[in-house]
Amino acid sequence: MRQPRTPEEAITTTEHTQDPDVDLQEAATRNHAARRIIAGLATALPTLAEIWQQLQAALADTPALCAEITRFRAELAGTRLDRANLLAAGRAVITARLDGEPGPLSYLRDELAARGQLPADPGSCP
Repeated sequence: MRQPRTPEEAITTTEHTQDPDVDLQEAATRNHAARRIIAGLATALPTLAEIWQQLQAALADTPALCAEITRFRAELAGTRLDRANLLAAGRAVITARLDGEPGPLSYLRDELAARGQLPADPGSCP
């Protein structure tokens, strides 16, 4: 069996630097303020009603877009975690194999099993 790895040989995972996020709460607050301003202007300048309606319609999209961004962020975080776990399992397989451990594929098998992604055993009955 191989000696334990030195720190220089340790397998590390790649860190993802977080992209700067738009503050969705702040965007929603600004959107709400803009809608109030437009409502006031629409009352003060009713001759521009068509323009105010177009602006209101454009601003009405913001809450749905914020919800969509929130959903995408959560989905992306889950995808990044899945990728990191699969990468760690793959690296563990290689390290275990290099160290002469018995059954090095167990790391990958466990990760796939946790996801319900193991292929059916061809020798077993359903």
